[in-house]
Amino acid sequence: MGIDRSELSPELQRKVVYAGTQGGSFPQGSADLAEYLDLHINAKQVERVTERIGQQRCTERDAAVAAYQQLPLVERKDKPAAVVPPALAVVGVDGGRLQVRGEHWGSPASTAAAPLAAPAAEEPLPADDQHRGQHWREDKIGLLMTMTSEVQDHDPCPDIPPAFVDPTRIVQLARELKTKKAAAVADSPAEPAAAAATPETVEQVLQEAGQPVRWQPPAVATKQLTATRQPWPAFGPHVAARAWSLGFYQAARQAFIGDGAANNWTLWRKHFSSFVPILDFIHALSYVFAAATAGRPFAEGWPCYVRWIGWVWRGQVEQVIVELAQRQVELGLPQPSEGETQPRVLVAAALGYLQNHQDKMRYPAYRQQGLPIVSSYVESAVKQFNQRVKGTEKFWTEEGAEALLQLRADYLSTPNSLEEFWQTRQAKATGQVTYAQSP
Repeated sequence: MGIDRSELSPELQRKVVYAGTQGGSFPQGSADLAEYLDLHINAKQVERVTERIGQQRCTERDAAVAAYQQLPLVERKDKPAAVVPPALAVVGVDGGRLQVRGEHWGSPASTAAAPLAAPAAEEPLPADDQHRGQHWREDKIGLLMTMTSEVQDHDPCPDIPPAFVDPTRIVQLARELKTKKAAAVADSPAEPAAAAATPETVEQVLQEAGQPVRWQPPAVATKQLTATRQPWPAFGPHVAARAWSLGFYQAARQAFIGDGAANNWTLWRKHFSSFVPILDFIHALSYVFAAATAGRPFAEGWPCYVRWIGWVWRGQVEQVIVELAQRQVELGLPQPSEGETQPRVLVAAALGYLQNHQDKMRYPAYRQQGLPIVSSYVESAVKQFNQRVKGTEKFWTEEGAEALLQLRADYLSTPNSLEEFWQTRQAKATGQVTYAQSP
């Protein structure tokens, strides 16, 4: 089978890396190998093999990004010669969280172990109800999808789906999104036991909404992911290089979707300005709900929310902005000493959010063009990364985090990005070329 310096054949390395990446931890990967393959490799060895292969994949990735950046600008917005552009290309980016130990890239020990590009120094993320401590850092996730949908001559769903004006669902959505901006109203409905606002729930709501009018939101055909601990300015070229390799810049229809985070739209302006920018509808909904119910009894605030979110769904955001501005005058401007749950602060946040992103909220046009209006796809991807790298008991070195993020991106992509890597590795070790079986 061919033996490399790790004394494991490429095929066994493949199994070790799979167990180390897909399990919840390296000890779990070691246990899985023993149980399913009768292969006894301790957790530390699983960690070393997995991270070494991950670092090699990072080196290949960084070389591809560097080569892309050396292309003339015109070619960077083109495609590789053999690639057929998709009919609909969609890009989404978001950030997750993981804990990083005190070691930093650039120290003599880490530089000798893995000569990867060091990220800029980052301040710890602010603590919140879920993330205590000073070790939390942000990882960046990019999702590149080809999707299937139909272009229509009118908005196929002009009326807002009932689920988005269902009090129990919306209270749960606001809680699940952890906006912490929803007004605390004494007579608000009790929190329901069902319908959590997971990405899967949001997609189900849209599918159900489309059935009565024969509207089918876009369906995912393929997805490719990229992930890194490097800072946002370095992350942008990662996503752009991947998009170029897939022919996205020559797709017939192009969309970029995300929440209101400034980093998302800086990346869009620099690398994807030709793509239609779309603000995630669910995040807009959470701001509208928080502002509508701020400082009001729920019985008074709910009808206001229903009116406002109906306008947002129909692309009439300017009408919401007018009423929000009037409400701000009634309440007064927020004071520096006021917390984020104060009514004046909630209204000001919603007003600024809608004003800043009004140009990305043309939802009727997006539905008519068969484009997505929610970022649940990339949020679901972040959740899948978190399942492996995030945990109060998990602390990574920068090198280990980068390696695992890259491997996780490889395994979550469809088709799997590691197939060619393992075939090449097997050929080098044995002198024999292997071929992937046809699906």
